Amino acid sequence: MTQKLDVLQETASQTAGPYVHIGLMPTYAGNGGYYEEEIGTTPFHDESKAKGEIIEIVGSVFDGTGWALRDALIESWQCDAAGMFPGAEGADPAFTGHCRFAADAVTGEFTLRTVKPGSYKGRGGVESAPHISLWVVARGINIGLNTRIYFEDENNDDDPLLKRIEQRPRVNTLIAKKTGDGKYRFDIRLQGQDETVFLDL
Repeated sequence: MTQKLDVLQETASQTAGPYVHIGLMPTYAGNGGYYEEEIGTTPFHDESKAKGEIIEIVGSVFDGTGWALRDALIESWQCDAAGMFPGAEGADPAFTGHCRFAADAVTGEFTLRTVKPGSYKGRGGVESAPHISLWVVARGINIGLNTRIYFEDENNDDDPLLKRIEQRPRVNTLIAKKTGDGKYRFDIRLQGQDETVFLDL
């Protein structure tokens, strides 16, 4: 006899959880020894030879209750200080443009040490303001979230993406605040007041 469907219980779902760290940052997840050096944790081939200003961006990923996610993992992509992407002719050979980093397991704070990107010309020669693209995963996030970091000390007025945001106060959720020489703060809010603008890419 077939069991009635109304007595079956839904199986608990599993989001990215800890598994994304095990696969992408095994040493961080407590499984060291797979690689001599964790892959992708710096955007530099050689920081001492990288061109441009070296900056540090500190922040946290907050859920809808204001709790900092201590298992967030983020990847960044960007151009170099001259606005050139890796692989392009003339791009900085000391800089990869990609970095993978995780929130601190105690404080929930992340740090990205990188080169401050230059502006670049995209399709049709349209110039974009200096920015860094981010991909964010963590518990409770079923599909990675895409967003960007812009800088308050740059001219963002004519950036084509920022100009398309109709709710103008939300532009501020994509702007990193300068906290010192070469230092910035950028927090990501998943829900609620000041929710970060996420991109469908």
